[in-house]
Amino acid sequence: MLFSIITASYNSNFSIESCLTSILAQSIKQVEIIVIDGQSTDGTVDKIQSLAEKHSNIKLVSEPDKGIYDALNKGLALASGDVIGFVHSDDMLAQTDILEKIQNCFTTKNIDGVYGDLEYVNRSDTNQVVRYWKSCSFSNSLLSKGWSPPHPTLYLKKSVYEKHGHFDLNFKISSDYDFMIRVFKDERLSCMYLSEIITKMRVGGASNKNLKNIIIKSLEDYKIIRKNKSGNLYTLIRKNTSKLSQFFSKRKN
Repeated sequence: MLFSIITASYNSNFSIESCLTSILAQSIKQVEIIVIDGQSTDGTVDKIQSLAEKHSNIKLVSEPDKGIYDALNKGLALASGDVIGFVHSDDMLAQTDILEKIQNCFTTKNIDGVYGDLEYVNRSDTNQVVRYWKSCSFSNSLLSKGWSPPHPTLYLKKSVYEKHGHFDLNFKISSDYDFMIRVFKDERLSCMYLSEIITKMRVGGASNKNLKNIIIKSLEDYKIIRKNKSGNLYTLIRKNTSKLSQFFSKRKN
């Protein structure tokens, strides 16, 4: 089984090395790493190229794009793996054997996707957990309550993208939510919850870095809910309020 891991980056000199190193350190080696860079100007590309010279499984594209979802779509077009996942430039895989655990799920179960838990961590000290997003097993009733798994933890077979398409560029912040609703509404697909921390995400991402983006995200979320007929205003409220518990949740031992 070949994994395609797509990384979107732009002026990520601070974090790109730890991101890519966490993928290279995985216990399984059947991994292609596709980095789509938005033509960074801060030395990010130099760091990626330095790693690519030592690791032939790193592919780099650096050119202007229309935002993160355009970059992810470019990565999907280049991906040749059986299973596709995302590790963005500010993120890291939480364990060196996490791809192996995900692979075991695919090889032992008849499933189309795997998702798990996510930690939001301090930007400078990634051992300091700010929020802990513990997910759960999926049921159809969860969508109307605003549920979705943490997108960076979602690993899907390539065939799912071939069926449901790519990310809608009409949404600047919430296109991943739109895509996940489309996937989880498809009753012919089966996704498994892996009770493991899959990804560590540095705080300060696009969706919550300021009040303006929080408002834009909420408006986009509501449009997505109505577009996909997955709920109403109550769904949006539940989606936002359910995240409050993440600041108080304790990670499992």
